[in-house]
Amino acid sequence: MACHNQSYVSKYDLVKDLKPGGVFLLNCQWSQLELDKNLPQAMKKALWDKKARLYVINAVDLAKDLGMAGRTNVILQAAFFKLAGLLPLEDAIAQMKEAIKKTYAKKGDDIVQKNLAMVDQGLQNLLSLDLPASWGEAASPREVDKGAASAVPPYVEKIASIMNRQEGDSLPVSAFLGMEDGTFPPGSTAYEKRGAAIEVPRWSAEDCVQCNRCSYVCPHAAVRPFLLDPGEKKAAPESFVTLKAAGVGDYQYRIQVSPLDCAGCGSCVNVCPGKVKASTKTLTKALTMEPLEGELGQGENWAYAVKNVSIKKELDFGKSVKNSQFAQPLFEFSGACAGCAETPYIKLITQLFGQRMYVANASGCSTAYGGSTPSTPYTVNPEGRGPAWAMSLFEDCAEYAYGMLLGSEKIRARIKTLAEKLSEIEALKAPAQAYLKAWDDSESSQKASDDFLAALAKCQGQWAPKLAHQSEAVRFILENKDFLPKKSYWAFGGDGWAYDIGFGGLDHVLASGRNINALVLDTEVYSNTGGQSSKATAAGAIAKFNSSGKKTKKKDLGLMAMSYGYVYVAQVAMGYDQAQTLKAIKEAEAYPGPALIIAYCPCLEHGLKAGMGQSQLEMKKAVEAGYWHLYRYNPLLKKLGQNPFTLDSKPPSLELKPFLLGENRYAALEIAFPGTAQELFQKAQADARERYESYQKLSSQGPPALSQKEGPADGPGPAPSKADWPADRLAQN
Repeated sequence: MACHNQSYVSKYDLVKDLKPGGVFLLNCQWSQLELDKNLPQAMKKALWDKKARLYVINAVDLAKDLGMAGRTNVILQAAFFKLAGLLPLEDAIAQMKEAIKKTYAKKGDDIVQKNLAMVDQGLQNLLSLDLPASWGEAASPREVDKGAASAVPPYVEKIASIMNRQEGDSLPVSAFLGMEDGTFPPGSTAYEKRGAAIEVPRWSAEDCVQCNRCSYVCPHAAVRPFLLDPGEKKAAPESFVTLKAAGVGDYQYRIQVSPLDCAGCGSCVNVCPGKVKASTKTLTKALTMEPLEGELGQGENWAYAVKNVSIKKELDFGKSVKNSQFAQPLFEFSGACAGCAETPYIKLITQLFGQRMYVANASGCSTAYGGSTPSTPYTVNPEGRGPAWAMSLFEDCAEYAYGMLLGSEKIRARIKTLAEKLSEIEALKAPAQAYLKAWDDSESSQKASDDFLAALAKCQGQWAPKLAHQSEAVRFILENKDFLPKKSYWAFGGDGWAYDIGFGGLDHVLASGRNINALVLDTEVYSNTGGQSSKATAAGAIAKFNSSGKKTKKKDLGLMAMSYGYVYVAQVAMGYDQAQTLKAIKEAEAYPGPALIIAYCPCLEHGLKAGMGQSQLEMKKAVEAGYWHLYRYNPLLKKLGQNPFTLDSKPPSLELKPFLLGENRYAALEIAFPGTAQELFQKAQADARERYESYQKLSSQGPPALSQKEGPADGPGPAPSKADWPADRLAQN
């Protein structure tokens, strides 16, 4: 048996299936003394009792020394064949090396040679350890921190933690009483504390410019800024170093990292602008990657920050990139890949609208990390409000979101009618009228709803039987109180859903004219099912079903949606322009009709030569090379006599081919099919130029004539009337 990640020793019973006299291989960075300290006594005793043969290897550092950081599999596979005796060792190694040459030939000789070297390292660096007699001592009962245990929700303690230990089969059916409807409590990922990173960021206060970019791009919400008032600062641990906050009021400022929730991708470090030190004239970043073991003490500071430092709600979170990160993320600690480019978009949306969101999710990566049983990364704020998330099928995500809208708005319409009747009662007149005024207002409907509910609760049961219809109205509203505030309806999914399998449904929902938002996480390939080509795959890219390079150009989903004339459309790339991403998301949600946001997301399937820690930089390069373009199409601007199309990215400043060759999905084509590669790269260049020129033409045109009747008039509910759009929304846009 083998354990490839040292953090697992305290999370799972790794030895229970090991046979007496069996071999156990542990990949770890610990010395022998540290090994004795870090292995749980129960595990040590089990190894002793089974007379196990224990081997250790530090594949992490071996891979790093070979320039293959994070890629330990070949080293450990070689170690397996040496220990398992499954094949004669010489035959096994020969076959491994032959497979390496065949598998990685398309990625270049350098990759091949590094993998061959890793085989040799796996054979040469195995260390056999004798088990100390102290390991045979009985394990003490596990001590439980009473304070920590009391903070763990029953669901996490009795179900989620057991399933996460791979012991879910031991749970009786009775454990799920009260969950028969299939819903799961939110926020359970906060209790997992995986500790899977090898290195995590360390913050240097003196080098920080307080831009909050690190938090903005963090895929796992494990790096966050906090603002402390004087009382919070006084109560903080001594190690909780802060700065005078800049530009956001009389607060103290700190970037805090959660070491056990961080995946160690380094995205935060790579976007950190740092400071130029006057003494040395050198750039010093505020974040550096350090070994996890040395940063575990930051767990206490993290716990203090999230439990004791309040969210400063007086800030306008949508004002700027910096301000947005002072809002609580209601999507945190997902199981997404380290460096994932998808999750920062989702996290940002929950920071802006999460307390009133409905999310329908298409099958794919965003459901694998968004709702993989038993963990739920979508969470709630201190008031208990957060996104309501669900998935149905791959193809019906948009329709599912549409159904959420129809059902919710039907109930809200009933509440509105009842509120109008209840406003005739003197005791309820003021709060009912205030609620009706704010009924469709995103900003003020929550407070108006809370005030109205408080008045209803106070008056409930005070009327005589002859006013029973008022009592019934109050009962209905109180039972459906979650529906009172204005909601934000979203469909999340990848390009496989939006461009391919679910395109018909997405098109139907956009055409409906209803106020619903779609976020397309465009990786240009079916990421979650093995890297198959989609209609979002660009010419020249290698993907499954296009192993010799895709011959046709990428579908322009945004341009197709713009043809309706009443759909808000934006194309964004966070790594190129964080402010444009924020602006587009805000505009899309505020738009009183259908909205489509297409977000560029570099992926593991792209084979970034720089690694996924550089995914934000890869977005920047994609835009600068003219591979991806940023724009916003806002139909509201037509009412102001302005062009609804705004091209937000600058003309290409980098050559396209060097950008393409920085990703193995393109570089492999040149190695395997050099003639075809040149032809397809020329086509990719022509496609990119054609697309950019078409956007330039759109941005230079005057506003088209707008019919007051434009937009769909059919459908199950009233379509948004352009003539009736509020003047303040027109002014804001």
